[in-house]
Amino acid sequence: MKHITASLPFEWPSRAKLLSTAETLIIGTAGGLVFLLAGLPGGLISGSMIAVAIAAIAGRQLSLPPLLTQTVLVLLGISLGSVVSRHLLQQVGAYPLTIGLLALATFCSTFGSSYYLQRVHGWDRTSAFLAGSPGALSQITILAVERGADLPGIAVVQTMRVIILTAALPMVLAIAGVAPSAAPTLATMIASPLGLVELVAASLAMALFLRLIKFPASWMFGAMIASSVLHGTGWVEGGLPDWGRGVALVGIGALIGSRFARMRIKTLAGHINAALGSFTVAIAVSAIFVGIVALTTQVKFSDVVVAFAPGAMDAMLALALTLHIDPIFVGAHHLSRFVFVTIATPGIVHLFGRTQDDVDD
Repeated sequence: MKHITASLPFEWPSRAKLLSTAETLIIGTAGGLVFLLAGLPGGLISGSMIAVAIAAIAGRQLSLPPLLTQTVLVLLGISLGSVVSRHLLQQVGAYPLTIGLLALATFCSTFGSSYYLQRVHGWDRTSAFLAGSPGALSQITILAVERGADLPGIAVVQTMRVIILTAALPMVLAIAGVAPSAAPTLATMIASPLGLVELVAASLAMALFLRLIKFPASWMFGAMIASSVLHGTGWVEGGLPDWGRGVALVGIGALIGSRFARMRIKTLAGHINAALGSFTVAIAVSAIFVGIVALTTQVKFSDVVVAFAPGAMDAMLALALTLHIDPIFVGAHHLSRFVFVTIATPGIVHLFGRTQDDVDD
């Protein structure tokens, strides 16, 4: 019997994991609905994220299994692709300049945050560079383990940056009057049953293909590309029902908030000042480049703010969806930064971080 059980390709999740998943979803949904009913901008994603984060910090072991996470990312991708129009696709020519400026902004932000962490908080160079690098958290984590860096500190700084941005950006844009104060109705038209089947099938096929070639964020971008093509060509009209889009936003918020379940309060408290200071430096640097782009191009200010925000790619794209911000512009820029960080960070750490001998010592 043991041999047969070990050879099974699928193992049912334990009762504890099922309860943890159910609790995460219930808390996330409750938080999202409270924010939504209060009319707060980005209510579903922000409310879900904050509620789950608070519960996780309080000691609840909250998590989402990989299959559910992938489902949420596919739903998000389909929703993002459904707001694509031929007009948006025609704007691609404006991207090279702003993507170049984003690369420079990422470089300056990383070095600025790194310098702050070294001089003010006494971090070693390798840990400071990895903590100051925006996005690509999985790659950053691998590098941190390989180089013997301060993994708990890096996790706190990276996670706090995403949490603050996801919660604060909708509020800031609404107060500035450049984004709606409440989530708009993005698509009142729901695709036909056949259209929904085509959307799901094409999205899964593209996501699996991108995953096969190791494309970053394959589940979300695969679904987004497939949905964009189907909508942009007029093959499918309409998108997911409102509840489907809501599930995606609540799920992303819960996923971000659940990161705190792996952190001890002592670890969080010990690095909170470094996280807030590093975040302030990164935002200040990004703001300079946002101002340059806003003054020299015709791109909407709200689009530039979300595209240049040093946050997680999935969270920023979810905000683009809920705030009615151009998902193509935001997606192109965050994907570009992901690729830039993935390629450049190992070289930066090799040149400017501690040597392997220092790590071994």
